[in-house]
Amino acid sequence: MDCFVRFLRKRKKVLLFSPVLVLVALYGPLSVRYIEGLIPMEKCQLPPGSQLRPGNHVDNSLDLWSRTDVQTCTYWRAPVIWDGMFNPQHYDEVYRRQNVTVALSVFAVGRYLDIYLEKFLSSAEQHFMVGQRVIYYVFTDDPDRVPQVKLSAGRSVTVIKVLRHSRWQDVSMLRMKTIADTIDSLIRHQAQYVFCLDVDQEFVGRFGTEALGDLVALFHSYYYHRPNFFYPLDHNPKSAAYVEQGDMYYHAAVFGGTWQQVKTLTQSCYLAIMQDKNNQVEALWHDESHLNKYFWLHKPTKVLSPEYCWASAIGYRSDIHVVRLVWAEKQYSFVRQ
Repeated sequence: MDCFVRFLRKRKKVLLFSPVLVLVALYGPLSVRYIEGLIPMEKCQLPPGSQLRPGNHVDNSLDLWSRTDVQTCTYWRAPVIWDGMFNPQHYDEVYRRQNVTVALSVFAVGRYLDIYLEKFLSSAEQHFMVGQRVIYYVFTDDPDRVPQVKLSAGRSVTVIKVLRHSRWQDVSMLRMKTIADTIDSLIRHQAQYVFCLDVDQEFVGRFGTEALGDLVALFHSYYYHRPNFFYPLDHNPKSAAYVEQGDMYYHAAVFGGTWQQVKTLTQSCYLAIMQDKNNQVEALWHDESHLNKYFWLHKPTKVLSPEYCWASAIGYRSDIHVVRLVWAEKQYSFVRQ
């Protein structure tokens, strides 16, 4: 409770001057967008030496105070993972001893398959959970055209055929049901952890075992310096995604956790999406709006910093020491036809 009170007091100070910086960043010339990076983030309020988890959990090895320039924990004691906070060799060894398997699900439907999937898979082989057992679950409307990618030992690809919907919004939203159903029928028998990623991304740096957790969310790269009243949350009370406020704004391009937690998340989001459909409502940012509502009600146990899904268009930020996953060049006018 004391941590939460200190968090609120500090936020009031930040809000006194942050709106001016945000307005400049949003509406000023592109050459001054870097000013947004000057808006201070909240800081971890836990005293040095505090443990995040009971016992000898691997997350207790995180150095939350090694990065004083960024937020390294939340008021509900979830770590926010940044470069310099963790020992990658230690994390890899802990999870290797546990003999875990990680499922990585990705949807490549229509032209998304042709443009993005091969780069996604080949770059994942170089950077995603290297040295761990991984199963890629590729959901596509054309399994015969899934590219062959050279895989390391202990890694495999499972291709699952799905229908192609006429609207890209429906592909995005209805993936929640497909993921939940596949976890129930297949993934839970083969993997302990599940990550769900958009295909129009490329791995460019380590995305390793430090990202594993019970319920994992991603702090959106466009919003991590903005005060929460600028978050594009759904404020329509007719939508099941409606929220008045949010702790962080989470990006639907990356989320994960144990198969049990991801199954519950995706089932809940799907039911909310169908509730909206029955009421002839569509959430502001589709499945991302429902995801943010879920994480507001069910706090993630780990948050990944924007290093884990960076947008190059943002430009230079002094607090981004490493980029691990990057948005690919968007070709919406072509791929969403």
